[in-house]
Order: sequence, then C-alpha cells, then structure tokens
Amino acid sequence: MGQREEPRRAQARDGELGEAVERAQDGDEAAFAVAYRIVQPGLLGYLRGLVGDDAEDVASDAWLEIARDLGRFKGDGAGFRGWTATIARHRALDHLRRQRVRPRSSALEQDVLDLPGPHSTHDQALEAMSTEQALRLVGGLPQDQAEAVLLRVVVGLDGPAAARVLGKRPGAVRTAAYRGLKRLATRLGAEGVTDEAPRTLGESK
Repeated sequence: MGQREEPRRAQARDGELGEAVERAQDGDEAAFAVAYRIVQPGLLGYLRGLVGDDAEDVASDAWLEIARDLGRFKGDGAGFRGWTATIARHRALDHLRRQRVRPRSSALEQDVLDLPGPHSTHDQALEAMSTEQALRLVGGLPQDQAEAVLLRVVVGLDGPAAARVLGKRPGAVRTAAYRGLKRLATRLGAEGVTDEAPRTLGESK
C-alpha cells in the first residue's frame, strides 16, 4: 500500500501512543522515545510543508517544549498527536516571523459549497496520495488549504482535531480542506488519477 497508509497506521497506533505518553509522564524515558518515534514522522512532514528545509530545526524546538510541558498534557493518543501538532505549528510560525516571512493567507470565499460525500473523488484523491506527493503538491495551495490538507494527510488528524490545531471553526477547516482536496484531485487527475480508478480507495474510511 505504500506511504498513503501512513496516516492510517498512525491512527491505528494511537492506543500504543496513549500508553507510552502515560508512562512517559511518570518519568519513563524509554516510553517517551516510543511516543517520539510514533509522532515524529508525521510532525516532521507537516513542518516541511510550513517551513521547508528548516523543518528539523523547528521540530527540535517543538520537542523541547513537548518534553518540558508533558506533565500538563491530558488526553489519549489521538489527543497527543493534536497537541504536538499545535506546539509544532506555533514554533513554525515563530520561525517564520523571525525570518520576516508570513504564511500565505487566503480569505474564504463567501459562496455556499456543496460539500462532498464520504466517497467523493476528492477523498479518493486524498487516499491515493503518498506523503511525498502531498508535500510536493500542497506547495501551490493557499495557506489555509495547505495546512488543512497537511494535518489530515501527513499528521493523520480528523477534522475537529485539525480545527483545534489551527484555532478555527471545524466548518471553516472543512471548507479549506475541501477546496484544497478539490485542487489536488484536479492535479492528480492530470497525472493519471481518474474519477473511477481509485474508487475503492476511500471505501474503508
């Protein structure tokens, strides 16, 4: 199945992650290392979409804060992934501010959208993407759409969790993700992904 299964694998390990975090909060350094190994790949991919080649440096700063504030975290494995993504995003924005570079912004249009069904072409395109493809293609998206797609594809967060990370209403994040996925579906179609070919990829969502 390849890299497109990475977010699903991350979600499948949320039970293990939650247990590791709980043990790490009790001072178990080996458990913290387990949590790091589960979370870091998706977190680093997300940061690459925000700060490019500086992702590893920003991730290091984020993990210092995560380790420092670990005792304050309350929640399960999925919650921990969202919490770490929030911290990483704050560090990324600080990094961009220091460089006097702002993320691209895109005001949401005011038109009313017909949002996609559970097995839409856009969701199928999402399932067909590898992490590498996602990072390459989101570069051309407006910032709100890019972040919404990265949090879903690379970090593996659900809609409400992504909304909490971005500090926005779930509906606004859903709209941004829909528009981003619509654009990505078009681009993937140009690379040979048709409406019909990946039809089964979204079936198990």
